[in-house]
Amino acid sequence: MADQPSSSRGAATYQRIVDAATREFAQHGIAGARIERIVAAARTNKAQLYGYFGNKDALFDTIFLASLERITNVVPVDATDLADWAVRLYDEYLSRPDLIRLATWARLERRPTGNLVADHDRYDDHKLRAIAEAQAAGLVRQGDPFDVMAVVIAMSMAWSPVSNVYAAHAEEDEDVHDRRRALLRDCVQRAVAPDGGA
Repeated sequence: MADQPSSSRGAATYQRIVDAATREFAQHGIAGARIERIVAAARTNKAQLYGYFGNKDALFDTIFLASLERITNVVPVDATDLADWAVRLYDEYLSRPDLIRLATWARLERRPTGNLVADHDRYDDHKLRAIAEAQAAGLVRQGDPFDVMAVVIAMSMAWSPVSNVYAAHAEEDEDVHDRRRALLRDCVQRAVAPDGGA
């Protein structure tokens, strides 16, 4: 992870770099991102960027891991109501489409198979424990907690910015979003029900 600057001026520059780089990586991916565009948008220089982050790959890592942490903190899992969690993820993808795009670039360019991040960078241990506890309490269907989590996340992404069917956007009518939320909630409830939704 990058060293956070201690001065307020340095912190402002650091944040401008993070914001500009988030947009750049979300749009162009790791290979396609250009440091020149990032420093221009951040109103700084390469020396400052490299001083904080080291190189382009380390800059992406910092931003990508922060995006995972954001989703974990903004949309905490409630294993007793995975349907509601899926709907809150849907809403987060609407408000921050760049976050899901970053994950997609990481999948395409970094880790095409297996877990999206290395074991030491994973943020899902507490989610898996919560799902396992809900399973033990008879609230969630049996099975590998990771697989249950993966199914719920995949369902939440049905209309995400990386959907191969239809990518929703925040400017659509709220009744359209409400219709999707209701469908998503119902489908997830059935998928994770202790009896398998039968």
